[in-house]
Amino acid sequence: MNSKQTERPCDFVLFGTLGDLARRKLLPCLYQLEKAELIHPDTRIIGVARGEMSGEEYVNAARESLKTFLKEDISDAIWSRLSHRLNYRQIDMTVSEDYARFKDIIDQHQRVMVNYFAVPPAIYGAICKGLHKSGMITPETRVVLEKPIGHDLASSKVIDDEVGRYFTEEQVYRIDHYLGKETVLNLVVLRFANLIFASHWD
Repeated sequence: MNSKQTERPCDFVLFGTLGDLARRKLLPCLYQLEKAELIHPDTRIIGVARGEMSGEEYVNAARESLKTFLKEDISDAIWSRLSHRLNYRQIDMTVSEDYARFKDIIDQHQRVMVNYFAVPPAIYGAICKGLHKSGMITPETRVVLEKPIGHDLASSKVIDDEVGRYFTEEQVYRIDHYLGKETVLNLVVLRFANLIFASHWD
């Protein structure tokens, strides 16, 4: 294993993987992490969204996103490594029963499950509930939320309370929507996988 890589692999679950944030920012940053050989060889990326598509169609869509938003030419070698990590599950994120559709691919005995919510804050609570009802939350499970959360202090508290029903504060990380995503994802992959976290994320 490369000395720069994480010591433990992740199941990196990207909710809202077909949305603008994921396509413009997060997928290109995952490509850059792959390029820098910072991702453990056994780490997987699991895209979750409402749209119906096959795994192959998802991989093709991810490549098209990189063609559009990556600020450099795509390396076939880097893409080959990254694309082999990609998996896709179609669910309605507001329906708890749908979460069973990707429980089969999650292996928390071997990997740290990191859930990145690239979705509107209004459904954060629904996703947490779905993860809980499907039995996918363990003490090591982590969740990354995009700030700003809610449209004012009151709505932010409501959403935080909903998330707090299922995750402890130590499991929840909030990042500013306006921070550079490449820096954010380096922290996610490196620090979350090693269970070494920076308190200033809150």
